Amino acid sequence: MAQDAYRPAFDPGAMTDRPHGTPNRVMVLGTPHLSQLPKTFTPDMAEPLVVRLTGWAPTAVAVEETPGIVCHRMRQMPARHAEAIESYCFDPALAAAATGLSVPQANDKAEALLAAWPAEPAPAQRRELAAVFLAAGEPASAVVQWLRLPASEQIADGLLTAPLAAQLERLARAKNETYAIAAKVAARSGLERIWSVDDQSTYMGPEPDQNAYGAAIMQAWDNPAAKAQSAASDALIAGLSAPEGLFALYRGYNAPALADAIYKADFGAVLTEPSEAGFGRRYLAYWETRNLRMVANMREVLGRKPGTRMLTIVGASHKPYYEAYLAQMRDVDLADVTPLLGDAPR
Repeated sequence: MAQDAYRPAFDPGAMTDRPHGTPNRVMVLGTPHLSQLPKTFTPDMAEPLVVRLTGWAPTAVAVEETPGIVCHRMRQMPARHAEAIESYCFDPALAAAATGLSVPQANDKAEALLAAWPAEPAPAQRRELAAVFLAAGEPASAVVQWLRLPASEQIADGLLTAPLAAQLERLARAKNETYAIAAKVAARSGLERIWSVDDQSTYMGPEPDQNAYGAAIMQAWDNPAAKAQSAASDALIAGLSAPEGLFALYRGYNAPALADAIYKADFGAVLTEPSEAGFGRRYLAYWETRNLRMVANMREVLGRKPGTRMLTIVGASHKPYYEAYLAQMRDVDLADVTPLLGDAPR
């Protein structure tokens, strides 16, 4: 006999008490992955969006990248994480050779350097910190330091060897939202780093039969909601070359109605996937675990300095989960990104 679901008495999202002092604010920008946009889209085309995001005056920027220290732990268990390491982890070997620092040592050194960071750091200090961030497995933060240097000071020097400088040049030009948007916003906002908050370390035991698993998930995704969402996304991408195309794309990817559409197309579909092995529910467990850890990482960053204004940039499918989980936090106010994405001034 079915029973009513138990509801806990404690619901932090429904409480109305307020923190002492300025609350933390978090603005979530859902984004397409720029690397997947047509070749006609180049990183510099994101400049109008960078300008608007910078105008929000964030004091912290978070991105969908796996922290170097998490990747370091994953590398201790290659049998579990080899595929994820290859796909999601920056290789710090070049910087390790140049600096002599392991990933843990480099993370500690970056913290120490920033703890004693002067108001007006010399270019050599920024180059050193950039090299240390690369060794720490935090290339986005290294690019922030690179972008904060005058063009004449973007050179190889000291720990920042010529190969590392070339690596930074390539990253700074990458067709990737971490570099084309987030790093530029952070640098122009006077920030010293970016926070990598992704986590690809989920492990749920031995992998299932990959052919059967893949077939089950693809069948679940073959549904009317997914087809409608794909068509809407294709239309937005096709309009990128129009004068308002960039903001139309981001308005579409951040529309409140998209949350329900994404759930029906993807996560709700796999929840009801009927395989006896529970392939869909396994996928959903991975997804929810990953998003919980991402939000936990952001919450940890907010604890460093109460009153933080965090801009977090993430693939659009994560945005509904981000906002739902963040809304449960007692010291997080969500900021609506949609007014910022409104029609460009005429």
